[in-house]
Amino acid sequence: MTLRSSVKTRTKLPDVGTTIFTVIGQLSSQHNAINLSQGAPNFACDARLVAGVTRAMEEGHNQYAPMTGLRPLKERIVDKIASLYGTRYDVDSEVLITASASEGLYSAISGLVHPGDEVIYFEPSFDSYAPIVRLQGATPVAIKLTVPDFTVNWDEVRAAITPRTRMIIVNTPHNPSGKVFSAEDLQQLALVTRNTDIVILSDEVYEHVVFDGEPHHGMATHPQLAERSVIISSFGKTYHVTGWRVGYCVAPAELMDEICKVHQFLMFSADTPMQYAFAEHMADPQTWLSLSAFYQRKRDLLQSLLAESPFKLLPSQGSFFLLADYSHFSEESDSEMVKRLIVDHGVATIPLSAFYADGTDNKIIRLSFAKDEATLRAGAAALCQVKPR
Repeated sequence: MTLRSSVKTRTKLPDVGTTIFTVIGQLSSQHNAINLSQGAPNFACDARLVAGVTRAMEEGHNQYAPMTGLRPLKERIVDKIASLYGTRYDVDSEVLITASASEGLYSAISGLVHPGDEVIYFEPSFDSYAPIVRLQGATPVAIKLTVPDFTVNWDEVRAAITPRTRMIIVNTPHNPSGKVFSAEDLQQLALVTRNTDIVILSDEVYEHVVFDGEPHHGMATHPQLAERSVIISSFGKTYHVTGWRVGYCVAPAELMDEICKVHQFLMFSADTPMQYAFAEHMADPQTWLSLSAFYQRKRDLLQSLLAESPFKLLPSQGSFFLLADYSHFSEESDSEMVKRLIVDHGVATIPLSAFYADGTDNKIIRLSFAKDEATLRAGAAALCQVKPR
């Protein structure tokens, strides 16, 4: 029996319903499909992390942490950023441990964006950016990355900036394309925001997953950008524990003060035992420095396994993702292709159109290689059986 309410509601997100991700998840379960769709590892995390959480619980660290996070963990983050990127943040006023990177995104946008503001972001994009902006009474302004190289047209960015532009959201390494910002991208971003009050919200959850020996060009590497940026990162992505839901953000104190005003009423503090475990784990820099090579081996394996498939693979410079173009052998929409792959071939992927507000269909699908070798081999074998239609 379904309980029905007589209360009349007014929705803030009238066009948000069941997402393609939910549809794919349900269809995949029905057909027991191999999961190359979800950007979450299917392998175990480091056993030392589990032991660290267990130890913290057993030692009684089960109550609220300080609102901005445990100081030892924040100190580790400050030292890591300084050693990698050259910017040192203040432990007390410029670092916040969040209950997931998603909470960090919400707190930053909610704290810094006001009704009537405009927020520029780039599509294809992570699906939460625009809805969070809209929930603040602000207007998301989408700029499409070029296809198939997924670069930013900075002339379009300049043309899109108005007196109401309050924020630009960037994501590097990029989900879903695997594109990473270059030093030139940072310079262009600095030029378009110079002498403005525009805040940069930089989603850098894949900061440690950059391939082929290239550096991560994050906002903290550029002093002019660092002073106007909120940088979001994720312990879940770095340490294969996406279900633990702990992330962090760093920002200049003036910006962080507004973010914390939202965070304290939204979550107050992130999970305490996990913070103790992460602080202990971060004592060894190899826990993050080894990540690029770890995931590059997975990328390279999947690329080699798909060499005989009908799909054209696009370059992946970072992240957990690889895009596959099928426009040369099928006129199916990407959603139709994804459903056919699940039903006929038993492998789940994601249509790139799901990352566009207007459903732009470039006949490209997204594959995740954050999987164990057996899953990658089985998924690739299924994709190699796909026939043109």
